[in-house]
Amino acid sequence: MILEREKRIFTVRVTITNKEFLNDPEGETVLNDLILKENYKDVLSVRSAKSLTIKTLAFDDKDATNKIKLMCDDLRIYNPIVSNCEISIIEN
Repeated sequence: MILEREKRIFTVRVTITNKEFLNDPEGETVLNDLILKENYKDVLSVRSAKSLTIKTLAFDDKDATNKIKLMCDDLRIYNPIVSNCEISIIEN
């Protein structure tokens, strides 16, 4: 007898950041114009990121992660030359 696995809903977070060698004007603005002006002198740097939260059907965490990674690559959600893309499962 063959047992069919059922797909479940997974919530996946995709975080896209500029690579470290690139300037991050938004992060620099937050640091210089907001944080340092309000006297938070212990904050040394700020990097901004774009975050997507995606719900998908998959068999398991690995399947969900692989599907979303493939989708991000196929649809060019990020530019791999200048951006890093981190994919993680959010606990449901």
